Amino acid sequence: MGDLAVTLLDFNKPIDVGLLDATVNLSMQSVVGGEQQRAAAEKLLLEFQEHPQAWTRVDTILEVSQNQPTKYFALQILENVIRFKWGALPLEQREGIKNYLSNLIIRFSMSEELFRKEATFVNKLNILLVQILKHDWPARWKSFIPDLVAASRTSETLCENSMKILKLLSEEVFDFARLDLTQAKTKELKQSLTVEFKAIHELCVFVLNNTRKTELIRTTLETLSVYLTWVPLGYIFEGNLLELLLQLFPQAPFRNVALQCLTEVGSLQMSTEFNPQFAKFYDFFMQQLEVVVPPSVNIPDAYEKGTDDQQKFVQNLALFFTSFFKAHIGILETLETQAQLLKGLHYLVDISYVDNTEVFKTCLDYWNFFVPDIYTSACTGLDPTGVAFMFAPPATPGVEPPLGGGRKLLYRPILSRLRQLMICRMAKPEEVIVVEDENGNIVRETMKDNDVLAQYKSMRETLVYLCHLDYDDTEQQMLEKLRMQQLAGANWTWAALNTLCWAIGSIAGSMADEQENRFLVTVIRDLLNLCEVTRGKDNKAVIASNIMYVVGQYPKFLRAHWKFLKTVVNKLFEFMHETHPGVQDMACDTFLKICNKCRRKFVVLQVQEREPFICELLNGLTETIQDLQPHQIHTFYEAVGLMIGAESDSVKRDDYLHRLMGPPNTTWNQILSQAHANPEMLRQQEVIKSIQNVLQTNVSVCSSLGQPFLVQFNIIFGDMLQVYKLYSEIISQTIATGGPNAARSIFVKYMRSVKKVALKLIETFVDKCDDPQLLASAYVPAMMDPLLGDYARSVPDARDAEVLSLMAAIINKLRQLMEPEVPRVFEALFECTLTMITRNFEDYPEHRLQFFALLHAIVNSCFNTLFMMSAPQLKLVIDSIVWAFRHTERNVAETGLALLHDLLVQFAGSDYATQFHQTYYLHLLNEILAVMTDSFHKPGFKSQARILHHLFTILDANVIKAPLWDVAAKGAGAFPTNSAFVRVHVIGLLSTSFPNLTQAQVTACVSGMFEYKDFSAFKHHLRDFLVQTKQFASQDNAELFAEDVEKQVVEQREARQRVLAAIPGMIPQADTMAPEDMNDG
Repeated sequence: MGDLAVTLLDFNKPIDVGLLDATVNLSMQSVVGGEQQRAAAEKLLLEFQEHPQAWTRVDTILEVSQNQPTKYFALQILENVIRFKWGALPLEQREGIKNYLSNLIIRFSMSEELFRKEATFVNKLNILLVQILKHDWPARWKSFIPDLVAASRTSETLCENSMKILKLLSEEVFDFARLDLTQAKTKELKQSLTVEFKAIHELCVFVLNNTRKTELIRTTLETLSVYLTWVPLGYIFEGNLLELLLQLFPQAPFRNVALQCLTEVGSLQMSTEFNPQFAKFYDFFMQQLEVVVPPSVNIPDAYEKGTDDQQKFVQNLALFFTSFFKAHIGILETLETQAQLLKGLHYLVDISYVDNTEVFKTCLDYWNFFVPDIYTSACTGLDPTGVAFMFAPPATPGVEPPLGGGRKLLYRPILSRLRQLMICRMAKPEEVIVVEDENGNIVRETMKDNDVLAQYKSMRETLVYLCHLDYDDTEQQMLEKLRMQQLAGANWTWAALNTLCWAIGSIAGSMADEQENRFLVTVIRDLLNLCEVTRGKDNKAVIASNIMYVVGQYPKFLRAHWKFLKTVVNKLFEFMHETHPGVQDMACDTFLKICNKCRRKFVVLQVQEREPFICELLNGLTETIQDLQPHQIHTFYEAVGLMIGAESDSVKRDDYLHRLMGPPNTTWNQILSQAHANPEMLRQQEVIKSIQNVLQTNVSVCSSLGQPFLVQFNIIFGDMLQVYKLYSEIISQTIATGGPNAARSIFVKYMRSVKKVALKLIETFVDKCDDPQLLASAYVPAMMDPLLGDYARSVPDARDAEVLSLMAAIINKLRQLMEPEVPRVFEALFECTLTMITRNFEDYPEHRLQFFALLHAIVNSCFNTLFMMSAPQLKLVIDSIVWAFRHTERNVAETGLALLHDLLVQFAGSDYATQFHQTYYLHLLNEILAVMTDSFHKPGFKSQARILHHLFTILDANVIKAPLWDVAAKGAGAFPTNSAFVRVHVIGLLSTSFPNLTQAQVTACVSGMFEYKDFSAFKHHLRDFLVQTKQFASQDNAELFAEDVEKQVVEQREARQRVLAAIPGMIPQADTMAPEDMNDG
């Protein structure tokens, strides 16, 4: 291999292409035992590829080699030169590459046989040509489009390839430009392509008029579909392009791609003068469609049995209708076009029943747009351009609409069919966890499907709008379907009942109270009857889950009807004894949901009751929860905690709490008394699990009850710390004697779970406690040694990340009150944790996150304690932050960046600003520039840019009152200002890091960094610089734009939320009814 390397890498002699073929083949072989040879071949190819003269051999390799992988290797070399070194090549060499590549493409494209055989290779050549265009066109290759168009008229295969090049060019400029082009270059290319489109348009029309060749027509249509998204609008209707597309549409070979082009045209937003053309276009399209798909065809059935092409056609048809109607439905609401409009909508409803997720999503997206639009028209009493708009065009005054009622009346048949669709196909809500598996068995859901949840949300919104448009039709359809389920007897189906009940639950709050009450009484009564008369555990489980889902959606109804509320809760208690998978979980979850919204009802004495319901519940507590699993009991206790919290009389409240905590406290006291006699029993697995359950029950009640939990916390706190300390010692001994594997033993895991839940209980109490002074004086001192001392003394594998989380919570809660304790916290936790997490990037992931959360808490809440640190301690803090934002795990890096920004802002405003920045400014600046330009940390771009902006801004704000450069080495007057010094420093740093950039490019970039005071402009400038660098030019840079996209999404979501909040029933009752609303009797 050594001789091979010498021969191949000697660029003074002609290349031995046969030798290169052999090396490429060797690098691809997977023979057992040949790994060493393969690695050596790969290394040699990499050296060859990176040689500055490698690209000069590409033409010889392509001419001589018959080996396909070698040819692709040569093209890869050429691609690297074009992408990264093009600007550095002399003009004649660039022209040589351009001419060679163009001639090669023409040679392959002139022969039909060669063109088909080498299609992949030609496509790669096309991509390289487009890469050159991104550099040289239009400035240094003005004649490219005219030359291409002229050549295309000489040969059909050459023309077909030209279409592919034009398609690639449009996609690069309009779809992918921001990933590797600066904003200025993108703008220039877009303008050039727009100017040159006339010639491209003429070529496309010429081809469609004159060729009969299927492949060429299809390729031309594919190119057109890309250009139609942005073309100057005049081209659409002025020639006969649209007519040609409509004529090609019924022909099977072109049907799909022609439909894609028509969809692009149909979605264009143009001035009103084009409305008649769009109406005419739609009418002609519908006539053609009826030939291809007669209205009598059962589309879902045809889709099921169809070929791939036919199924694709149905999907494209859905896209056409949804795009056209979104843009132009208003112009079709005239008397002349109404019939065709409704026909198209009926087609779309039929397509909505197709059993394909993507097709249904497309349709649902439109219905979610269409129905609110009709609702808005109905609410305002006016249609967008006048009452008579949908019956006659505005240009014909005096034409009376034949009927009153406007759009709502016009679309009534469609809206009724849509209600039926939503009820039949309603997606599963999050609360429902009893599901049917692929074998037809009823089981508990183990994983949430986010797509289904998003679909439910969309369908729910649409159905609420549909309900507002016609309450009676909605109620009638739902009750009729429920009646059919009851009449079906043994033949009722799970799926039909599920979707119906999910639909019923989804419209909670939409109807007027009286109608909703009447409707719900009927629904719940019928479901309870169905549950009584149905046999079979699976069947009962399905009905139970539906009852629970429906009642959980109507807390307002339950609050207003005590008898129903009591019946429902008692039914839930019944379901808590039903051991079918998922039923008990759902019963407990629904009970918690109801208690959250109706808590006050359970502690007030209701009419015709002897005592408040909570007394009844506490009397039968043991019996109610006897069949529940521990995690279900915790949910149950959390729900009762909410009830107790609604009691305003503190004496009663404490009594209820005492009774509720009776069973767990009894278990706790029994264990402790037995442990005094026999400490060894605390090592038994069953005892450890019991302790964990008792503590978790306390966590559940504390989280829902809040501050009044104090009396119970006092009962358990002291003993809990003793148990914590004991288990810590046992764990450390076990790990010390049993080695690293002992940390993963079941015995140690159980004991650690007790420690974790004890820490969770303290953290929950800290969060809920509204008396920081009490916490600081009564509880924090008692925790210091059992928690901090234990953490410091334990071996690394026995340390719990929850200690860090708890300390962060305490510091955030107590703020300055915690300052005296922070040095002790720092001493116990900081260095030992840092040693654990910085050993590598993988170990102790929980400790990593919680460590930086703790540090963030200290910086934000007890910043003054940093001034008391010694220089080595502060350096340790800074080093740990740098380590964090260097981390390749996104959440750790983001935490580190956020922490550094807050730290810099705090120090900039302090008396220690000069001293701090003299020590750390350059170090931090270098580190931030390093992560920003290494391409592994792109998701942190916004935070990196913000820190950099801050570091440059403070230079002119007189924050740093002494030189940042080494005065001893360079002298005090070496630079006029710190700003001038940092500018020179950054230019030097970037010039070294990016040798592919000219000095002028780097200087311009750094000047911009200092001149842009506005953060948004600064960020755009940085982004443009990064896409010019080699590291970023070869990658997908979408993450650099993530913040802009995210901001847009948030703004849209907030605007949408404001609209939805104004419509009754649109926000679920469980979300809109705040607990404070329920403090009535």
